[in-house]
Amino acid sequence: MHHPTFLKSLSPRRATPWLAAGSALALFWALGASYLIVFHDDVLAGFVARQGAMRNAYESRIAELQDRLDRDRRDRAGTESSLAERVAAALERQAELERRQAALAGLGPQSPSDPLTTGALSPRPDETEDGFTLRPAEDGALPRPGSRSRSLPRRSAIDAETGLIRLEARLEGLRAAQAERLAGLTERAGETVRRLRSLIGRTGLDPERIDPAGPAAGLGGPLVPLDSRILDGAGFESGLALARRARDDAERLRRLAAALPFGRPTRAEPIVSSPFGTRLDPFTRGLALHTGLDLKAESGEPARATAPGRVTTAEAAGGYGNMVEIDHGHGLTTRFGHLSRIAVRPGQRVAAGEVIGSVGSTGRSTGAHLHYETRIDGEPVDPQRFLDAGAAFERTAGLGTD
Repeated sequence: MHHPTFLKSLSPRRATPWLAAGSALALFWALGASYLIVFHDDVLAGFVARQGAMRNAYESRIAELQDRLDRDRRDRAGTESSLAERVAAALERQAELERRQAALAGLGPQSPSDPLTTGALSPRPDETEDGFTLRPAEDGALPRPGSRSRSLPRRSAIDAETGLIRLEARLEGLRAAQAERLAGLTERAGETVRRLRSLIGRTGLDPERIDPAGPAAGLGGPLVPLDSRILDGAGFESGLALARRARDDAERLRRLAAALPFGRPTRAEPIVSSPFGTRLDPFTRGLALHTGLDLKAESGEPARATAPGRVTTAEAAGGYGNMVEIDHGHGLTTRFGHLSRIAVRPGQRVAAGEVIGSVGSTGRSTGAHLHYETRIDGEPVDPQRFLDAGAAFERTAGLGTD
């Protein structure tokens, strides 16, 4: 039972707003419930669709990030594999250049300033530049292709790439220097052959006669200078063979030239008192052919063989007085006249510079001197040609190829 005072306080005027609010709330609840009942499936489908879209976007983002990670991993692995392959190639190239260096060293001595001698361009297997060391993969420098070593840190890979680029440049410089040296050796050896043949020709001898193994007849063609850029790979091998042949030709011709009478018949520099050719005979005062050179010398001074050979005559020979004749081969002979003493015998082998007798004034002579002749196939030729050629040969130290 309500208290009378409470009932009295609820007057009709004061209860109306509460009733209206309650009615509105009930109406809103009824409308919402009706909406959910009527549109339940559509609301649920929209919610599910939004959730699916969010999930798809999330999964797509994850897949994109994973793809980027995979690409980065592949790129890094590819970089390391490429770097390792380049290191392997550099090691192989260095070994090949060392082999070539040994072959070049066999061709002749190198000058002290040659970069191939000083090592200015020669790389070493343990050389380090910018943190890069060229070592086999098992030493931990760089992984070989297919290895399972840890990935290189980014900075380490950059340093290795920089060092490798510099080392490759040095190897290329060494290759170019070797090719240039090979071309130079070939050219100098060829020049030596040309100069020696010219020097021999000036004496009156046919170079083909004393050097039958020289350049064959029937060769020719335009002159194309040897370019060091083509001397690589098979070109280097063919260039090396050419250089060896040119060196052998030069050495053979040098030995042949050393066997010619290019030496001095007396110890001192020869001083000619009467040249080869037409002159007034000292006894008849008429014109006559002088078949040799009269060289000033003191009586008893040693007369020396001007080239190695075999003694064919060692006896008194008319106007020559005491005479020694030496056969040097190739139809070439020398004669020493007016000797006071003969120190050799027929058939004896003599070396260049060996004493064959003493200067005197025997035979048809007006005083002590040495009569010296050179003959080709028995015909006298001017000995001065041989003396001049010998001086040139001596000045150039044998016309070496380096």
